[in-house]
Amino acid sequence: MKRTWTIIGVADVPLSFKWYQSLLDLPETTPSHDYFGQILDSDGTVLLCLHAWDTHEHPSLISPNHAKPGNGLLLFFRVDNFDAALTKARVLVSQMEEEPHLNPNTGTLEFSLRDPDGYYVTVSALNPANRQA
Repeated sequence: MKRTWTIIGVADVPLSFKWYQSLLDLPETTPSHDYFGQILDSDGTVLLCLHAWDTHEHPSLISPNHAKPGNGLLLFFRVDNFDAALTKARVLVSQMEEEPHLNPNTGTLEFSLRDPDGYYVTVSALNPANRQA
């Protein structure tokens, strides 16, 4: 098995850490460091890594001023409890980027919002049956 660890640059790792845990309905924990944390699923799978800008000389994590955060990146999460994620999302942001809708390509419900650093985040139901009427 091979897995990708997506790492994004963020201004405030603890703040973003809490934001993603809330959105994905994960138990609240704290990041390993002020400069790095891993958002883990209940089985320990790494869902997303958060890295503070300009802390370790990574060429693409020097500064958010070189390009808008998320330029060319779509964070796409498939969740088993779409309604819970939607409820959390509405608390986390004042405006959705895309309201819930049926994606004709996947046949699943999804919505989109921006995280605290401006990354575009889409949340999708695992399947249409996961949403109650």
